[in-house]
Amino acid sequence: MTPPLTRAAGGRPAAPVRMLHLGLGGFFRAHQAWYTEHAPDASRWGIAAFSGRSTGLVTRLAAQGGVYTLVTRGADGDAFEVIGSVTAVHGGGEHGEWLAYWRRPELAVVTLTVTEAGYSGVPATRGPGPGTGLVAGTVAGTVAGTVAGTVAGTVAGRLAAGLAARRLAGGGPVAIVSCDNLPGNGELTRRMVDEVAHAAGLRLADASYVTTMVDRITPYPAPEDAGLVAGATGRADAAPVVTEPYSEWVLCGDFPAGRPRWDDAGARFVADAAPYEERKLWLLNGGHSLLAYAGTLRGHTTVAEAVADPACRAWLAQWWAEASRHLAFPEPELAAYRNALLDRFANPRIRHTLAKIAEHGSRKLPVRILPVLRAERARGTLPAGAIRVLAAWLLHLRQAAPARDAAAPDASGPLPDAARAVSFGLDPALAADPALIHAVTRQARELARGY
Repeated sequence: MTPPLTRAAGGRPAAPVRMLHLGLGGFFRAHQAWYTEHAPDASRWGIAAFSGRSTGLVTRLAAQGGVYTLVTRGADGDAFEVIGSVTAVHGGGEHGEWLAYWRRPELAVVTLTVTEAGYSGVPATRGPGPGTGLVAGTVAGTVAGTVAGTVAGTVAGRLAAGLAARRLAGGGPVAIVSCDNLPGNGELTRRMVDEVAHAAGLRLADASYVTTMVDRITPYPAPEDAGLVAGATGRADAAPVVTEPYSEWVLCGDFPAGRPRWDDAGARFVADAAPYEERKLWLLNGGHSLLAYAGTLRGHTTVAEAVADPACRAWLAQWWAEASRHLAFPEPELAAYRNALLDRFANPRIRHTLAKIAEHGSRKLPVRILPVLRAERARGTLPAGAIRVLAAWLLHLRQAAPARDAAAPDASGPLPDAARAVSFGLDPALAADPALIHAVTRQARELARGY
């Protein structure tokens, strides 16, 4: 039986560009581009998408006119859909084209999926306890000289340059929408853009910064995905995306120049996104980090493998119980959310690798784990679930020394010293908590001894 193929983009002309996106990758194409495709006014809202640095995906997508196949992978089979909401694709180095879009009066929305690394140096402040700084330092790079031909190689610089170019062109206000896993991501984006603009002496066009919570598990592309699509649909596609059936998008903020009717496609607009951000960051993303570090110690390579392990599932339940105490939702609603997460994690046909999730722990753990850890310590408890994540990450750093986390602390040397260094790297206040350091050291010894 041939799997269903929905040609949502078939025969529709490319929509005029009214949106700009930075971070051309699988998640964007499974989430924001998918919501735009499903909006009833999609024909009016084309997206021009820019990559960060790589150009390979840009070349493949450009050859297809920006159209690609989305494979929605359920536990019982695949569904195939052609997505045509991306009107144009560009490489990260195409600075002139980037600024040209900002000068267009019809530009209304700019979205971002640049990962936590794109916000380096900007402290995240939402959640229990004091600020959860991502990394030490300040936003690197500014826009030098006139805006006309220069864009800094940072997210902040690119946005500031675009807004400055828009102001010089007499353009109206736009909405800037962060879609990354950070609390208060809209405010974080505003602050990093303001820092760069101030340092470079730039005057910017008006902008509204929208905070969002995004959720859709989208594994890193596999080499066999293109062959799968061709075999199932008869359509050659060099840039397909595989994702899970579940999707959620919660937005809070103003769109002064309009937006697609994403709410008709299932997005939710709320007065305060913080509770949804915390629920997702702590339960889903925090659970992922736990499995990535502790599950790997037990020999697992994917989320589905780890969550099938009774020990990992018990650890997950323990962490979720700690985090749920500090979430602003009724317990029955949280229980339903956790049960849905278990089903999503257990989907054996979504190969979500623990190694990929484990990357950049120094940027992820401050927003996924530390708010709960601080809140529990304020109650006078030593939370075993949160401590296990820190201990497993410590062992990960000692064993793997991941090259893709330049901000990770040095975890070599005697275990108590390593526990103190790792804790200090996340938050100096943690290293000044002897009971916590002792608990992390003890848990690391137990994990290392057992596995």
